[in-house]
Amino acid sequence: MQIIGVDVTFLRMDRPVLGVVPALPAEASVVSVPRCSSAYYRFLYDTVGQDYCWWLRRTLSERELRAVLDAPGTDIHVLMVKGEPAGFYELDRGHAPLVNLSYFGLLPWALGRGLGYALLHHAIFTAWQGRCTALMVNTCTADHPRALPNYLKAGFRKLRTVREEWPLPVSLGLRIPQHLLLG
Repeated sequence: MQIIGVDVTFLRMDRPVLGVVPALPAEASVVSVPRCSSAYYRFLYDTVGQDYCWWLRRTLSERELRAVLDAPGTDIHVLMVKGEPAGFYELDRGHAPLVNLSYFGLLPWALGRGLGYALLHHAIFTAWQGRCTALMVNTCTADHPRALPNYLKAGFRKLRTVREEWPLPVSLGLRIPQHLLLG
């Protein structure tokens, strides 16, 4: 185990954002994946999270991951660009009317192309469909540096930031950014 230190910021949105919503480019679309296979989910999660110490779901057994994916209220959406996966988000409606944006991110090849903010607004719009009185998300200092500013720009408000120490399994082979190392 490698212990890393992260500052986790918890955010909340209490009403849908009004105004102009950024559109995805013409060659992009977002598809719902109602019964996401574990293999496809692991590909998305591992590829998006490889540079951001996304480790928790990597440690789940097949049975544990299937339980998460099959849970009522788990909602997976994939950003497709010219037929290729470019990112994904996961909504957890299991505690409705509170909805959690559990995971959100782009594959490395899709970064810097203006897709993230449009995908975030798609996630926000989708979350507010149906029963939703508040949308929650958290981000941390291990995530992409534009994550927190984009959440704030999109209309989330910061609730609190807490310091956490994570026991990162070194067997996962994740690259650990220098700023997260303790000691």
